[in-house]
Amino acid sequence: MNSTDFTYILQNPQAISHEQTEAIKSIIDEFPYFQSARAVYLKGLKDQSSINYNQELKTTAAYTTDRSILFDFITSETFIQNEISQFIKQNTAHLKDIKVSVEDISINKSVAIDEALKQQIKDTDGVLDPALFQPKEERPKKAFVLDDSERIENVTKDTKTQEASATDILNLGKPLQFDKRESHSFNEWLKLTRFKPIKREKTISLKEEKAVSEKTEKAKKFELIDKFISQNPKINPTKASSSKGNLAKAQMIQPEALMTETLARIYVEQKNYKKAIQSYNILSLKYPEKSSFFANQIKAVEQLQEQNNTE
Repeated sequence: MNSTDFTYILQNPQAISHEQTEAIKSIIDEFPYFQSARAVYLKGLKDQSSINYNQELKTTAAYTTDRSILFDFITSETFIQNEISQFIKQNTAHLKDIKVSVEDISINKSVAIDEALKQQIKDTDGVLDPALFQPKEERPKKAFVLDDSERIENVTKDTKTQEASATDILNLGKPLQFDKRESHSFNEWLKLTRFKPIKREKTISLKEEKAVSEKTEKAKKFELIDKFISQNPKINPTKASSSKGNLAKAQMIQPEALMTETLARIYVEQKNYKKAIQSYNILSLKYPEKSSFFANQIKAVEQLQEQNNTE
């Protein structure tokens, strides 16, 4: 990929192809802090519905200094829409602008059809003789015998279908889609999926032990000074007038307000099925018109939970 092609993709990210996405991956491998390349690479994976999108989004967040900019990018219309959807949108707008001259002929047409139908009925009267037709003989019904091997095979197929349906219903492995109102879900997802540091046992040298003991002695001295000041105050500081309002209550945000479908799906991806079911129950109460949809999601989560417990 040359600089001209790369510049064009930066200006038109919706036009990125599969081959160009792979080419940009090689650029990222060589220059991991190249933010523009990572942004376009994310767009390519999103358009392909790649299973690598979610992991790459976490990696990009780790290399990004300001994650709010990354969130604004992945929730922008340019990122969400692809070239095909934009073409359809433009074509629809073009079709709406076309002027069409319409003439109402429904009344005359219905009258003509009624007259033709009446004439057809008159012409067929007396033509068909019932004596020329014989009644159809009833065939004896055969008893149906189910083969055991076929039944076992069908049960196996049904089980596989149920397993696949739970994954399909919950859209597992597909790119996570955030909107402008889901900044909390995005930050929560990054928090749940971040790598935890490995705890290592530290070997303390003699110099470090000496430094620690000196710090301890200083801390004891400062503690004695603070105790003396607290027991023998000479200046009474003026107390700031506190507001009577409950500030803690004002800062509290109900979990229902922060709960989204994306966050519920994040819990499923993390195999935290208990929280996922709780999330869908909250969403069902929050949006009663979609209660049947959330009920199906809960059934799918419970099915996955049973499968993981039996394994």
